[in-house]
Amino acid sequence: MAATRTLPKLDADNRAFWTGGAEGQLRLMRCQDCKTFIHPPRPVCRKCLSENVKPEAVAGTGVVYSYTINYQKWSPTMEVPFVIARVAIDGAPGVLLTTNIVDCPVDSVDIGDKVRVKFLQQDDVFIPLFEKIN
Repeated sequence: MAATRTLPKLDADNRAFWTGGAEGQLRLMRCQDCKTFIHPPRPVCRKCLSENVKPEAVAGTGVVYSYTINYQKWSPTMEVPFVIARVAIDGAPGVLLTTNIVDCPVDSVDIGDKVRVKFLQQDDVFIPLFEKIN
């Protein structure tokens, strides 16, 4: 999609997630006490309420958990159709990222497809998108 995306406001909680792509890393917050991954990023573990959380790089691969194909052109520069997917991240139980599947025909995407992260840089933000692994 060539359209400029609305970017998140970076803060202490989400900066590692949105800038990890500069080093080619998908980073998720993880509780250092109970080892639960936390997404979206927040300063407190949702499971044990510990404040001992920090970002950790994960494999950057996953599986398409669900998806839809968007045909609606929401802005004049938006390219349609495109895939909006929920990707279950390998090695991060319970984490589903809402993202786009790119670089393939939209009708080739299916639930269970293996995917890997690729980053779209826009200003200081690296947006995690995913492509199919053959």
